[in-house]
Amino acid sequence: MDRTVNVAFVVETFFLMLIGIGPKIALLPFLETTAGLDQETTRRVSRKMITTAGTVAVLLLALGELLTRLLHFDPGSLSVAGGIVLLIIAISMVLGTSTNELGNRSTATDDPMALAVYPLAIPYLLNPVGIVALVTQSAESAALGTFAVVVILVAGVLVLDLATFGLASRFSQHLNENRLLVAEKVFGFLLAALAVQLILDGLSSTGVIHLTGH
Repeated sequence: MDRTVNVAFVVETFFLMLIGIGPKIALLPFLETTAGLDQETTRRVSRKMITTAGTVAVLLLALGELLTRLLHFDPGSLSVAGGIVLLIIAISMVLGTSTNELGNRSTATDDPMALAVYPLAIPYLLNPVGIVALVTQSAESAALGTFAVVVILVAGVLVLDLATFGLASRFSQHLNENRLLVAEKVFGFLLAALAVQLILDGLSSTGVIHLTGH
């Protein structure tokens, strides 16, 4: 059943997309990956990240409902799976293994454009929250107008990403590494809480548990 397009829908969807395909998870790994690169290469990496994430996002919006039917899962199950993956990412940020992964990938390839696709574009820029939100919107947006609104919101968030990564690359040399590390740990805890909520919401929507207030 299609959802009504109103102010509440637009605001809710925008914040979901901001969490799911916004810059907050990818920013620190992006700065770590592009440290020491020239400005032109850094811009190419950011453009590749955003292009890849945006393309996958549109495909999920277009094919999400079809995928749920073909693979026989519902948005609740996807929410649980997305929460688990996001929790793994959050734990890696808190324990410091996300940087090691980037370091291992960097030593395995001299092409920063490969890192722009994985892990920067997916799963950092387009993260599990975004995947769940996009597939859910695909399943619930039966009307073309609703689908168009979601596409416009995704495009708006991607423009924000482009501006954020562009500014970050200019000021990256002035950022203190220890402060970035502390910020990564704190944000990792917050992401872990979000991941747990995603799992609980998925379990609730599938009827496994009942959450008060839902």
